[in-house]
Amino acid sequence: MTYKAYNWQIGREMDYKYPSKRHEKQVAWIFDTNKCIACQTCTIACKNAWTSGKGQEFMFWNNVETKPWGFYPLGWDVRLLEKLGTQKWRGDRYVGDTIFESPSFGEEILGFIPDEEDYTYPNIGEDEVNEAVKQGEFIKVPHNRWMFYLARICNHCTYPACVAACPRKAIYKRDDGIVLIDQKRCRGYQECVRACPYKKSMFRSHTGNSEKCISCYPAIENDKQTQCVQNCIGKIRMFGFISPPDAPREDNPIDYLVHIAKIARPLYPQFGTEPNVYYIPPIHVPEDFNRQLFGPGANEAVERYKKATEDMNLIGLLMLFGATDNIIHSFKVEGDLDSGSCYGYDADGKEIIKVPLKEPIVVRDVYDGQRDVHRISIS
Repeated sequence: MTYKAYNWQIGREMDYKYPSKRHEKQVAWIFDTNKCIACQTCTIACKNAWTSGKGQEFMFWNNVETKPWGFYPLGWDVRLLEKLGTQKWRGDRYVGDTIFESPSFGEEILGFIPDEEDYTYPNIGEDEVNEAVKQGEFIKVPHNRWMFYLARICNHCTYPACVAACPRKAIYKRDDGIVLIDQKRCRGYQECVRACPYKKSMFRSHTGNSEKCISCYPAIENDKQTQCVQNCIGKIRMFGFISPPDAPREDNPIDYLVHIAKIARPLYPQFGTEPNVYYIPPIHVPEDFNRQLFGPGANEAVERYKKATEDMNLIGLLMLFGATDNIIHSFKVEGDLDSGSCYGYDADGKEIIKVPLKEPIVVRDVYDGQRDVHRISIS
């Protein structure tokens, strides 16, 4: 039996196994792909915190892969896209099938289980560009050769495929939208692994159970951002709570970037799970590729990002990325681009962070007489 659930990311109702239930408080992340340097600090921070045990050696709840040739596990997205067939959009409305509406014979949800070896190459395709660089070629704008880094975690979806697929009902969503696996109920059938289109539910043979990202809920319960956000050197990440799509708050950082400025887009919205990790698309990638990954609004998001200086709220939020370990529940911008500031507040409205809209530039003397040294970098 299926029910109708409204998915705002595809602009229509779709089939889902359970009645639609949208949480008033839903965890969400925003990743800026244009600032990621693939240092993998987020990956190591996550592994050190959560997957350093026996039987978890292959598990990376957080990973950073290079697109277009990087995959963890191998072919996780292209294999499902091929099974799903042509994904048709009519404007902002997706008129193709989701994974819930096109299952293979004998299955409830379209999916597949990767082979064990598929998880053994987390850095495959790293730093490889889309095509070979030919003799005599040089960089052009727009780029004729390109790649970008895609950081990935569990999306803690509004309509999780893992929840719908589990025959034991061992997977559930908390009131804050975090998706967890009850280890006492799980029997390791791996239906969640098969169903998750992002392949972020993983089977641990040592325990016979499936495991996944837990959204660092002990930190969140203490109003702290997740490990991958706190440890991000490139300051590409922000964590918070997204409001229902029909009631966005303009002072909510996540709402502003997703629903108002609309520069943050979901990854593969056509899968139908309504994921809650949003990406600012790369500005140097072909429009068709961005559209396939982030939906029909990807190109408009790129243009808004390029013109960010025309929106003081947007500039302020981009400066808040990585500025504090605390969850920013609301924000305010004061002043202009040259002298203004952005303020971040906690759930009680108390100021927790203040950042300038424009980073100050200090130029030092080439020669430092006090230290008797010549500087190479002076700014």
